[in-house]
Amino acid sequence: MEGVEAKPMNGVNGIHNLNKEDDADFDPSALPPFKIAEIRAAIPKHCWVKNPWRSLSYVCRDIIVIFAMAAAAIYFNNWYVWPLYWASQGTMFWALFVLGHDCGHGSFSDSRVLNNVVGHFLHSAILVPYNGWRISHRTHHQNHGHVENDESWVPLTEKVYTSLDESTRKFRFRVPYPIFAYPFYLWTRSPGKQGSHFNPYSDLFAPNERNDVITSTVCWTVMLVFIVCMSFIVGPVQVLKIYGVPYWIFVMWLDMVTYLHHHGYDEHKLPWYRGKEWSYLRGGLTTVDRDYGLINNIHHDIGTHVIHHLFPQIPHYHLVEATKSAKHVLGKYYREPKKSGPFPFHLINNLVASMSNDHYVSDTGDIVYYQTDPKLYKSLKNKLI
Repeated sequence: MEGVEAKPMNGVNGIHNLNKEDDADFDPSALPPFKIAEIRAAIPKHCWVKNPWRSLSYVCRDIIVIFAMAAAAIYFNNWYVWPLYWASQGTMFWALFVLGHDCGHGSFSDSRVLNNVVGHFLHSAILVPYNGWRISHRTHHQNHGHVENDESWVPLTEKVYTSLDESTRKFRFRVPYPIFAYPFYLWTRSPGKQGSHFNPYSDLFAPNERNDVITSTVCWTVMLVFIVCMSFIVGPVQVLKIYGVPYWIFVMWLDMVTYLHHHGYDEHKLPWYRGKEWSYLRGGLTTVDRDYGLINNIHHDIGTHVIHHLFPQIPHYHLVEATKSAKHVLGKYYREPKKSGPFPFHLINNLVASMSNDHYVSDTGDIVYYQTDPKLYKSLKNKLI
């Protein structure tokens, strides 16, 4: 454009270099001036303490709410109640997942046995293979922000992206399809990766983890058999109304929340790393906190995600305090979440905008940013005309 001075390029995949001398600009890929030990030291000691009774109280709370809502929906059994039930119950299934997620991290309690028993119970109930997921999620935390080694919502390289057929690109990047991806991810992982969360011989798992994977796969199968048996007893339509629809609402929550933890920041794109540029700290600092309004308490503050990613051992009920205590160390590397109304409808814009623009990263370079395929939505529009 005439009269507009172009910013100098930094040579990293066509992304403008931010002017570090201007306080209004900030380069999120710059080396942080602090160490992870400084963040840890800023967090009060009691935030690291795990209280199993408190953790179990959240489990009891959620289970009581789930059964109470199911009983109410069955009792009233009308089409004014069912949609409200589906939305509420799907949200509660998501809350159960978060508690099982805490078990997988060991932040539920200091007892590995208790963590595994509760984790299997909660995750199997919502058709998640606990150990298979726990191990792959550990890989995600250990490699967050790494283009090749991360596990959850990893960016596609340009080579992988161009190898996808048009229908796959459509399902990957056109809302609402991506927010139904989780069950398929459990079976096949992401494009460019191989393996399954149910297969003990998958590349996801070490040989000494195979028995753990078999255990969670058996638990998952038992739950699936139970659902099938119930469909014969009370009828498939009733099972669909009580369990099936809330399950898919839960999947939508899971995919939306986990995607927005690592994508769709308003102010500027966030970096992904390779090779010598990646570190545990730099990768963790690319995560994003989100405010979910009334849902924050229901889904156990999982939106308070930056500190969780850096220190997954902290129980969810201490994350808000730990984050407040660490903000002065993080400085501009902490992105304050946009305040939500009672319900986080504002995040739909972030999700759609990111899916419309964040398509792939360069095949080369140790610091890369998402790039946009301008032809993707053009071809989809042409097909609709």
